[in-house]
Amino acid sequence: MNLKDCHNVEDFRKLAKKKLPSPIFHYIDGGSDDEVTLRRNTESFNKCDLVPNVLADVSNIDLSTTVLGQKIAFPLFLAATAMHKLYHHHGERATAKAAEKMDTMFGISTMATTSIEEIGKLTNGPKLFQLYIHKDRGLTDNLIERCKKAGFNSMCLTVDTVVAGNRERDHRTGFSTPPRLTLGSLLSFAMHPQWSLNYLFGSKFKLENIIHMTDKGSSIDKSVIDYINEQFDPSMGWKDAEYCVKKWGGPFALKGVMSVEDAKRAIDIGCTAIMVSNHGGRQLDGSRAPFDQLAEIVDAVGDKIEVILDGGIKRGTHVLKALAVGAKACSFGKGYLFALGAGGEKGVEAILQKMKAEINRDMILMGCKSVKDLNRSKIVFRKK
Repeated sequence: MNLKDCHNVEDFRKLAKKKLPSPIFHYIDGGSDDEVTLRRNTESFNKCDLVPNVLADVSNIDLSTTVLGQKIAFPLFLAATAMHKLYHHHGERATAKAAEKMDTMFGISTMATTSIEEIGKLTNGPKLFQLYIHKDRGLTDNLIERCKKAGFNSMCLTVDTVVAGNRERDHRTGFSTPPRLTLGSLLSFAMHPQWSLNYLFGSKFKLENIIHMTDKGSSIDKSVIDYINEQFDPSMGWKDAEYCVKKWGGPFALKGVMSVEDAKRAIDIGCTAIMVSNHGGRQLDGSRAPFDQLAEIVDAVGDKIEVILDGGIKRGTHVLKALAVGAKACSFGKGYLFALGAGGEKGVEAILQKMKAEINRDMILMGCKSVKDLNRSKIVFRKK
């Protein structure tokens, strides 16, 4: 199996599983506790049906939208995710290049393995930075100022990870940053020699944006759970979020908003967008799926703030359903990380091409010329 055999997210997942050592693959693939929410994130899209119109002259389709102040070619962008060099030795560089080629937005994490400055120089495409608030608050100011200088367009603050979810797959595989060889993982690393050689002889694994402040997670191997619990600040509150909004002074999203109450407070502190997200089912298991919460949040605040749906996206029809409910755009993480692990830059470009093609084809089949044509009349939720 290789890239040409990959036609959807599940195919890229299978190829990534073949190419990546077990601890690395399961770090992408897994969720928290019993992974009920992880599964529900995608299953939730099956609760409703699209309603197409015919004879609509769909010879010209406009998929573009504007989100966080940036125009993108189609309404799906790459959510910020951590440590891309775990999945491919070119890391965030590969992801950024693919996003720029496909004219969509790319997000880089505080816990990236490529620096803010390098990404700023590498790509002129829309760039989003994902901020985590550490106990060392000087790090927050440092990251915001560096993003300004590097030409980032927007910022999001992830607010659902003040403590790590119980990711039991990581316990079982012994996943850590940087990866370490153990008796349990040795066989898996040995069975994936190409990944292991690239990791051993490529550039050193480092959390490039924070290594000047702490070497934990870069030169001291720790589980991700331990890192989050030791370094992220559980005392973070609304005043801290408001401080970040004002300090940045540009398009700003809160990521991890799942209630109407929090959506309204995001408006009050000056956010321009919210990302309805449960961290890919990796935090609170048993929480609602983002798509299940979307309509309630859009009805309450959709005319005052951009609403972005993040979580469970595997098909073009998932994007159309989210936009029909009222989302401005969607983002996904696992899907493109599987593609990165499967084939680096070419893999990410391939999954974006396929998702864009699906969205375009589905728009034609829906009789919609523009994403603006997607509204509640195009979707019906089945009665329970």
